[in-house]
Amino acid sequence: MKKIIFLCMIATMFFACKSASSTASTEATTLSTKLDKSTQVALKGNWVLTNVSYPGSDYIKVNSFDLADSKCFIGSTWNFISNNNKGSMALTSPSCTSFSSPIVWSINNQGLFVLKILDAGVKAKKVRDGYLLKVAGVTESSFQLIDNITVGSQSKEVVYQFQRAN
Repeated sequence: MKKIIFLCMIATMFFACKSASSTASTEATTLSTKLDKSTQVALKGNWVLTNVSYPGSDYIKVNSFDLADSKCFIGSTWNFISNNNKGSMALTSPSCTSFSSPIVWSINNQGLFVLKILDAGVKAKKVRDGYLLKVAGVTESSFQLIDNITVGSQSKEVVYQFQRAN
């Protein structure tokens, strides 16, 4: 019995000690991934994507989030849960293939919306691909997500306009 207690104490001391370098890298990682909680709380709830625009380039065709034509996202419903950074999205346009999926999202302190679209039964930590979009114009009833894409050799913006669902 004394040996077991002694081994437990040694194991506790071993796991409790960290080198200074691992603590410093952990702090640096925490700073770079700090979340903008107030904006996340502002987006909590149900939203409808009401418009997709390409300022200065209305004649381009965009495949949004590697899922469908960007115009298929008009009318899509989105749910954002701020306390666990989960939610869902559903494409419902009658002229497009319907699609729904759970999502994981967050907003970092640089104002970037981080989005992962999940397959059924797949945990977010297993999904390597995601999307970074700029958050803009956040009000109680609307906000925008702005994606930067390259068309030819030029950088263009795709603006997704959201309205709070009733």
